[in-house]
Amino acid sequence: MALYELRGVSHRYTMGRQIVQALDRVDLEVSRGEFIALAGPSGSGKTTLLNLLGLVDTPVAGSIRFEGTAVAELDEKARTRIRRERIGYIFQTFNLIPVLTASENVEYFLLKRGVSAREARRRVSDALETVGIAEQARRRPNEMSAGQRQRVAIARALVRDADVVLADEPTAALDHVTGLGLIDLMKRLNREKGTSVVFSTHDPRVLAAAERVVWLEDGRVRP
Repeated sequence: MALYELRGVSHRYTMGRQIVQALDRVDLEVSRGEFIALAGPSGSGKTTLLNLLGLVDTPVAGSIRFEGTAVAELDEKARTRIRRERIGYIFQTFNLIPVLTASENVEYFLLKRGVSAREARRRVSDALETVGIAEQARRRPNEMSAGQRQRVAIARALVRDADVVLADEPTAALDHVTGLGLIDLMKRLNREKGTSVVFSTHDPRVLAAAERVVWLEDGRVRP
């Protein structure tokens, strides 16, 4: 069974008085353990597609299934549970809480989910060790490099034991060497944990690291 199945998915939004067709009849399947890149020019629909996969938005047409369940049939409580427990997110702006340390940023969402403090500390320690920044655990975001902050963001996504990690331009704020190192880390975690990874990028050198590239143009998947 596919992790995601999208059939005829369309989405649009309003920008001022203009209606923008962000996605147009997209068909897509994502299997468990896949490492997929979304490619295409700005405005092609990459971020919109990630938001739909993350159950942040709902399509105006078409259907999305998550592990065989029609997302449209889920109530908001069930959708929220999937977002919190099954899906990890990595943003190009990191989205870290500036007043918290690296370990506290990773721990924050676990505690909100009701994980015990002892278990949360264990999982945070393992996650920071896995992404190679255990020594930065007590540092705040402004005391770390961009690459280190992005690793904290990855640890925050992984600590949930998510089935899929969605990353929107994860290397955009990083230099080329650091960006490739980050992709190598994500590939290693993908292999070792079997977590599906879907990320968007413009960088052709980063695209080369993907197992499969989905090309978007004007909101459609290009053959």
